Amino acid sequence: MQVRLALILGGLSAFGPLSIDMYLPAFPELAERLHTGPSQVQLTLTTFMIGLAVGQAVAGSLSDSFGRRGPLVVGLALYTASSVACVVAPSVYALAALRLAQGLSAAAGVVIARAAVRDMFSGAAMAKFFSALMLVNGLGPLLAPIVGGQLLRWTSWEGIFVALAAFGAVLLAVVVFFLPETLPPEYRGRPQLRRTLRTYVKIGTERSFFAYAAAAGFVGGAMFAYIAGSSFVLQDIHGMSPQEYSLVFAGNALGIMLVSQLNSLLLRWFAPRVLLVSALVVAAVGGLGVLASVAFALPLPFLLAALFVSVVCVGMVSPNSTALALADHGENAGAASALLGVLQFVIGGITSPLVGLGGGQTALPMAIVIAVLACTGIVLFAVLRPAAPRLTGPAAVPAEAGLGGGLGAEPVAEPAKADHGR
Repeated sequence: MQVRLALILGGLSAFGPLSIDMYLPAFPELAERLHTGPSQVQLTLTTFMIGLAVGQAVAGSLSDSFGRRGPLVVGLALYTASSVACVVAPSVYALAALRLAQGLSAAAGVVIARAAVRDMFSGAAMAKFFSALMLVNGLGPLLAPIVGGQLLRWTSWEGIFVALAAFGAVLLAVVVFFLPETLPPEYRGRPQLRRTLRTYVKIGTERSFFAYAAAAGFVGGAMFAYIAGSSFVLQDIHGMSPQEYSLVFAGNALGIMLVSQLNSLLLRWFAPRVLLVSALVVAAVGGLGVLASVAFALPLPFLLAALFVSVVCVGMVSPNSTALALADHGENAGAASALLGVLQFVIGGITSPLVGLGGGQTALPMAIVIAVLACTGIVLFAVLRPAAPRLTGPAAVPAEAGLGGGLGAEPVAEPAKADHGR
């Protein structure tokens, strides 16, 4: 049962990396076929990330009011339709608009997958399951560029969006037939705009939630800076071939997966908070290592090693910070999950363009951005000193609902029902 859940929810979580990374090898062909320049093609990536951030805020709140399955099914259907529409986009600006719609709908899978885990698990079991999701989710950035490159050998850029549409359609069928509803009606709140805004403000201004969310956001932002800048740094400056760069990219993605599984193992002996702080420290060391490698013009192996250390920490930061941030928000798991995703993509969206400020002749902007973000994560965490959440608290769904108790949750009390607008 848990394996099936991990595969389904991991597939939903993989919408972001798959939709971002799979069509990166097609950028030159896109520019040529649509008679446009690189900056206009880059706009299609920017609009998708905007949609992914905004869509999580909408889908998360709706799932707290209407349950997880309904908004998820609608989101998957719209994702499939928008992916098909991308195939026939007549211009780069039409494609950018459709990518915005694709990001808005993909957000439902990303945010509801996290909320569903919070419904069914609590405490260390929740952190362990998020680690399992990282294993499945990690296949996205590991395989997406390789799959996209291979598809281009047999088809054009349109074929990549056909593949994404097929992925959406398969997940839609899987969710309809195999994913149970994880939030019973008695734990839902009435859909009210005022209540929704109040919930977001309440969660977002909690010191502990913000500290855990910022930890994931800044370390994740450093990873986005690596994704945005490593291609020209390693290929244009250090002379790597596209094949060599793909191997480095895949190696770092594999590292994230392995660290996430190490995190699951270590949770047997250490609390999620201890592992999170340790990973934040290592991420800062890796970021400073990247900066030192570039500033002192060290040989390429030093830069590759520092990048690896900085990036793979995501495999430990993400599951633990997510579990800790959601631990005390079982009744508003969708909204809390949405805020986590919004913060991460906002930080990534703001900082990623900064890596190219020096043009293609220096790696210093990328190194500075990675180092600053990684160090900010641990410094902000130390300043805010978040309180330890109720890690032994109940999941949002009680064991007798047939979901929580059978899937590793740790229910010890009846969970609070959602606020119904009182």
